[in-house]
Amino acid sequence: MAKTRDLRYTRNIGIMAHIDAGKTTTTERILFYTGITHRIGEVHDGGATMDWMVQEQERGITITSAATTTFWKYNDENYKVNIIDTPGHVDFTVEVERSLRILDGAVAVFCGVGGVEPQSETVWRQANKYNVPRIGFVNKMDRSGADFYNVLTQIRENLGANPIPLQIPIGREAEFAGVIDLIKNVAITWTDDANFGSTFTESPIPAELAEEAAEWREKLFEAVAEYDEALLEKFFEDPETITPEECYEAIRKATIDMTIVPMLCGSAFKNKGVQSLLDAIVTYLPSPMDVEGIKGMNPKTEKEEIRLPSVDQPLAALAFKIATDPFVGRLAFMRLYSGSLPAGSYVLNTRSGNRERISRIYQMHANKQNPIDVIEAGDICSAVGFKDIRTGDTLCDEKHPIVLESMDFPAPVIGVAIEPVSQKDLDKLGNALSKLAEEDPTFTVKTDQETGQTVISGMGELHLEIIVDRLKREFKVDCNQGKPQVTYKEAITATVDHREVFKKQSGGRGKFADIVIEIGPADEGKEGLQFVDVVKGGNIPKEFIPSVEKGFKEAMKNGVLAGFTVDSLKVTLKDGSFHPVDSDQLSFELAAKMAFRHAVPKAKPILLEPIMKVEVITPEDNMGDVIADFNKRRGQIESMDSKAGARVVKAKVPLSEQFGYVTALRTITSGRATSTMEFSNFAEVPKSISEAVIEEINGRKNN
Repeated sequence: MAKTRDLRYTRNIGIMAHIDAGKTTTTERILFYTGITHRIGEVHDGGATMDWMVQEQERGITITSAATTTFWKYNDENYKVNIIDTPGHVDFTVEVERSLRILDGAVAVFCGVGGVEPQSETVWRQANKYNVPRIGFVNKMDRSGADFYNVLTQIRENLGANPIPLQIPIGREAEFAGVIDLIKNVAITWTDDANFGSTFTESPIPAELAEEAAEWREKLFEAVAEYDEALLEKFFEDPETITPEECYEAIRKATIDMTIVPMLCGSAFKNKGVQSLLDAIVTYLPSPMDVEGIKGMNPKTEKEEIRLPSVDQPLAALAFKIATDPFVGRLAFMRLYSGSLPAGSYVLNTRSGNRERISRIYQMHANKQNPIDVIEAGDICSAVGFKDIRTGDTLCDEKHPIVLESMDFPAPVIGVAIEPVSQKDLDKLGNALSKLAEEDPTFTVKTDQETGQTVISGMGELHLEIIVDRLKREFKVDCNQGKPQVTYKEAITATVDHREVFKKQSGGRGKFADIVIEIGPADEGKEGLQFVDVVKGGNIPKEFIPSVEKGFKEAMKNGVLAGFTVDSLKVTLKDGSFHPVDSDQLSFELAAKMAFRHAVPKAKPILLEPIMKVEVITPEDNMGDVIADFNKRRGQIESMDSKAGARVVKAKVPLSEQFGYVTALRTITSGRATSTMEFSNFAEVPKSISEAVIEEINGRKNN
C-alpha cells in the first residue's frame, strides 16, 4: 500500500468572493505558478482552466465549484493543496455553501476598488457559519480607484472581522509596483518578464515608505503579541527581537482561532502577489490535523461520536457535490474526514442504508480526472460507481456507521414551465432534468397536477437560464419555456378541528377510514409536517397511523389556494375508527389527503411570496429616482449609505416586482448604477394582491 502522506502538509482551501473580484484569475495564477498548467488561462477570453463549462466561458463567470489539486514547495516541504474555486454570483450560492462545509480554510478575495460587496458579505457569513478560518487577498491593486486601506476599513466595519495586514502596497493604481513584507521588513517587486512574474526581487524598503511601514509593522506585532504571552514580553522590551518564525507561528494560531484575518494584496491579472499568497496559504491556514475531529451521530445508538483525521479511524466521508461527466458518468465529490478508501471497496450510505461499491477514485483537476488507487483522511476526491447518492450523504465503514450533519439548502424562489419541442424528446427531458436535480439541491422539478406542465424552479433568472442552456448543449434536448413565474408558498394561520370519513364501495371489498384531526400552523421554528398522534384505546390500529402521516405529507405539496407547497403544518391525530375488513393503509392515506383539502380552507390559508434583498450602488444624482422606483415596486428601504463617492441603497422588495429590474435601473440612471439581489425570506402577500395572484394562476391552469 502507498505510503501514508503526512496530513500536516495538506491544505483544503476554497477561494471565495463577490462576482468579478478576480477569484478565478487568482486560481489560474496559482495553477500556473505551482506548475499544474503551462499557460495562463484568462477569464475574459474564455480560456480559464477552472471555468470549464461552455456557459462559464461565454459569460466570464463561475457557475460550478471546480476542484483541483496542486503542490507548492515552501521551506523545503512539498505541500499538497486541494483548491475549490467557488462562484460569486448569488444564484449559485449553494455551490459556495456546500464547498465551505468541507473546507479547512479559505481565501477571501476582495476587489481593491469595490471592496466589501454584497456577495462578499454573504460568503463571509457562510464561512462564519462553518467556522472556516480565512486569509484576505485584496486584488486588482493596479486598477484606477484601488485603495488597500479603504478595503481594510470596510472589512472591519461591514464584516465585523479583524483584518491585520502582513503586507502594504508599494504605489497605487497604475503605479502599483509591489508590496512591503511587514514580517521580513523588505520590499518585494515583481518583474514583468516572459515568465509572467515568476521572478521577484527583495530589496530594502523605499525611504518614502519607511515611516508608514514601521507604523503598520508595529500594529502587526501588537496584534500578534496579544495572542502569545512570550511575544508580548518581547514586544514591550524590544519588538525588533521578535523573529519571523515566532511571528508566523503566532499568526497561524490566531488565524486558525479566527481571531485575526491576515491581509495580503496584489494584482492577480498582472501576476503580482500570487506567490506570497501561496506561501501564506501553507503557512497560516489549517491542515486537516489542526481542525477538531468531525462530529456525527451513530444511527444505531443515536449517540454523538467523533471521527479524528487519521487513517487508523473508521471511514467517514461526506459527499458534497454530484456532477454528471460525459465520459465517466456520475461523479460524487467527497471529503474524507477519517479512515482510508481504496478503489473497489464497499461503503455504507447511511441515508439510504445501502452498501455501495466505489469502482474508481479520481483526483480532480477542473473537469479532468486522474485515477488514484486510494484516498486517505483529510483529502478531497471524486468517485464513480454509486447507484444512489445525493449531495450531503454520509459514506462510512459498514461496521462503524455514522451520520455527519447534512447541509441545508435554500428553497427555490422562481419557476418556469418548460416543454420539449418534439414528443420524442419527452423521455430525454425527464432523464436530463433528474440528473440536473441530483447535481443541484436548489433546483427542483415538479409536474403541475392540473395542467400536466413540467415546472422547473431555481434561485434566480440566471440560474434557470443556465439550466435550459445545459439541457440544449449537454443533453441535446430542445425545449420551449414560458415566462418566469414566482414560486409562492402557502400557509395557514388558524387552527381547526375536522372529521374525515372516507367510504368507498365498489363490489367486493370496499375502502373505509375515519379520522378526527386538529390542523393548524406548526410550532415556531418547526419546518415540514409536525405530526402528533394522541389516539387512545386502539381506535385506529398502529399500522395505519404512518399512512395518515404520509397522506398529509403528500397533500402539503399542493396547497388549496393555487397549488403551491405548504412548507409547515401541525396535524394532531385525535381519534377515529376503522372497519375490520374494509380498512387498509391506502384508505387512511386517502382520508388524510381529503382531510387536508377540506380542513385547510377553514384554517385561514394565506399566500407567501419571496422577498429579495436588493442593493443598488448609484450616483448621488439618481438617488431620488432609484428610491421612487423601489416605492413603486412595494419595496421597503432599509438603509442609505455613502461608499466611495456613490450612494448605496439597501431595500427589501417582493420578487414578483423585480422582473426586468436590471433594464429598468439602467434606464433611470443612464446605465450608471449597479444592483445585486439575493433571497431574504418569505412574507405574506397583501390581501388585495393575493386575490389577483390566485385568480391569475388558477386562470392560467384552466386555460
